[in-house]
Amino acid sequence: MKEYENKKKKYRFLFAGGGTGGHLFPAVAVAEKIRSKIPEAQIIFIGSKSKIEGRVVPKLGFRFKPIWIKGFARRFSFENFLFPFKLFVSVMQSIFINMNFKPKVAIGSGGYVAGPAIYGSSLMGAKVILLEQNSFPGVTTRMLEKYAKEIHISFEDSIKYFKDKSKLKLTGTPVREGLLNISREEALKSFGLNDSKKTLLVLGGSLGAASINDAVANSISFFEEKEIQVIWQTGKNYYSKYRHLSSDKIVVKDFIEEMNFAYSASNLIIARAGATTIAELLTLAIPAALVPSPNVAANHQYYNAKSLADQDAAILVEDHLLKDKIKEISLIIFNDKKLNDLRMNAKRISKPDAAEIIAESAIRLAEA
Repeated sequence: MKEYENKKKKYRFLFAGGGTGGHLFPAVAVAEKIRSKIPEAQIIFIGSKSKIEGRVVPKLGFRFKPIWIKGFARRFSFENFLFPFKLFVSVMQSIFINMNFKPKVAIGSGGYVAGPAIYGSSLMGAKVILLEQNSFPGVTTRMLEKYAKEIHISFEDSIKYFKDKSKLKLTGTPVREGLLNISREEALKSFGLNDSKKTLLVLGGSLGAASINDAVANSISFFEEKEIQVIWQTGKNYYSKYRHLSSDKIVVKDFIEEMNFAYSASNLIIARAGATTIAELLTLAIPAALVPSPNVAANHQYYNAKSLADQDAAILVEDHLLKDKIKEISLIIFNDKKLNDLRMNAKRISKPDAAEIIAESAIRLAEA
């Protein structure tokens, strides 16, 4: 019993990051890996109650503490005038949470919420690990760099943006263990599709992407003519607009819960270039055409996609060109050589052990 209590005190990990799945799920992957290695470990997440972490983290069985922080809007907003006050309150909340929890190691995975949370951890003497999933590092990661013991990056292109290169480790983006390939036949059966036909998977994020949805909607007759089956995640904001297009060959979903089924069913994917999506595609070695969102900070999705395209591990399609190019791109689904080249190059640069490596680093720092 005493040994158990000692482990609970030693292995205390605080995670902060969110706002989007791209910031949250890498942290979750590391937390789950730590929990599998040391079941007695104490783990807590700090985040925004109104964002994805507020919904997902408690469902996964982790403790969750919200802080008030909200990002600074790039467009004019009256809420921006409250930003300094919200930031101050969030720092105070973070310090209070850290004083009570007393983390040995704090892991920040990006997003504005990580700023005050990880700063609070550093004040309490916690050792800091930062995860940077994007090719162009986010503002929060660069601001927290000086507090970090280790910074785990996913792209070699990121190295030049950091001052202290000795802290950097090219580890890759952590991916959750549940993401496993299943048989294509079983996967297609779950969507009611034919395993003798080519299948295109279209993803625009959990909320959806207007440009991607518009391009797909305008190409339905083309897909039917070429006998291409489509699994189409419209996003919750667009499902009501497009659900009438569903048929025995076009599966329209607002959101896909079991992504391993969707990935395993597909021959080619058209998707945004978020860090988590890219990590999953590389881990599973799935051919993809990446369409970077033009509405993200520092245009980081473009740099993510370009890094892969430069290594022939994915196809880069700029958002404003997709409507004109989607038919041409979808025909790649019949080009076995191109698909195989994309698959092999994706596999070559994938880093499936990222969660394992970062979890071991966190545990080692907790023990030091």
